[in-house]
Amino acid sequence: MNEKLIDIINKTVILTANDVQLCSQFFETVLISKNTILEEQDKIPAYLYFISSGFVRLFYRDENGDEITTNLSSNNAFIASFMSLIHQKKAKENVECITECEIVKIHRNNLLALIDKSENFKQFSLIIFEHAITYTENRANDLATLSAEQRYKKLMENQPKILQNVPIQYIASFLGMKPESLSRIRKQMSKS
Repeated sequence: MNEKLIDIINKTVILTANDVQLCSQFFETVLISKNTILEEQDKIPAYLYFISSGFVRLFYRDENGDEITTNLSSNNAFIASFMSLIHQKKAKENVECITECEIVKIHRNNLLALIDKSENFKQFSLIIFEHAITYTENRANDLATLSAEQRYKKLMENQPKILQNVPIQYIASFLGMKPESLSRIRKQMSKS
């Protein structure tokens, strides 16, 4: 069983030995190559993913075929097209490993079985989904109210490793700007 996953869960709810045993039954650790799509846009997602190591993004292709990054995540984070996973509807986004990743995944059916068998995991799952909703709301608010430079500074403060490990075009898209604009902001900030 992935110790990082158990540690993260235990920071929120205390798992019993039985809970840990159930986790080891239902979660699977896999190594994923760089640039691998885990879940595809317009298909019903099957898994909830925990990033043990590496960088993962959610993105979609707009009507012009441009990729729009909506989420960048790294170590110790859960990622999925959450609403599509919960409601078993076609995902609006792709889930892609940007770097080589160690992922711990659980199939939706096994997630439901685990929630049914463990009150602690049920409580933890609710917290994970609440975090996902809060993240989406905060991101929409940031895009609506913060300047491009403020969004970049916030990313620098909250997730500095993303800036060192994720291609600039994904970061720019995530921040709601063109790569050239992000390059200009970075230059201006390095001068001051």
